[in-house]
Amino acid sequence: MKKLVFALFASLVVMTNLVQAQEETNENDFKRWQVRLRGIGVVPNEKATIGGIGGDVSISNALVPELDFTYFFTKNFAAELILGTTKHDVHTVGSDISAIGGPTSFDVDLGSVMLLPPTVTAQYHFFPLRDKSFKPYVGAGVNYTIFYNVKEGDVVKGIAYDNAIGFAAQFGFDVMFDDTFFVNFDVKRLFLKTDVSVDATNLAEGLVIPAEVEINPWIIGLGFGMKF
Repeated sequence: MKKLVFALFASLVVMTNLVQAQEETNENDFKRWQVRLRGIGVVPNEKATIGGIGGDVSISNALVPELDFTYFFTKNFAAELILGTTKHDVHTVGSDISAIGGPTSFDVDLGSVMLLPPTVTAQYHFFPLRDKSFKPYVGAGVNYTIFYNVKEGDVVKGIAYDNAIGFAAQFGFDVMFDDTFFVNFDVKRLFLKTDVSVDATNLAEGLVIPAEVEINPWIIGLGFGMKF
């Protein structure tokens, strides 16, 4: 009888360990990488403090492709790297250039600039449906924006933008077609500020105009992805 009880107990222990091992395997058995290709609209929510001539700033919207990679540490927690670049036209709004013989309210053309803003966010993914076909998420992270290919336009002599660190917040969702392919909708807000120096010495001797510009764009994306 004791041998039978011991054998039953040993069998129970082995079965329990097997079930736990299977559960751990199932818990860790998922595709950890995903890649997405999206079309994004970048909509700056800009404002500026402009020295000397005053006024505000206007930065054009942009529509570009974007590529991102996501790694899942668990089924819920992930990190995303976003890659894309945009081109924006820039001009002041209502600046006073009467000191150099111009009007008291004038929009100064400042040409264009390209932005490369690689962004990393930490994400939490939800699974509100039993079949996990709908997967919303929220995220927050950091951004480093590089300003390049600056074209100053026809009015001023030159423009310099300082590269800047900013912060990012996001929310979105994936709709799974199967366990590999999905469609994605994503909204991000970057909190980004840069210092700008406008060389206008071609208009007046020694005239350099400093500005502090908040860009703070909304980034709205729609695209397709693949898990692997």
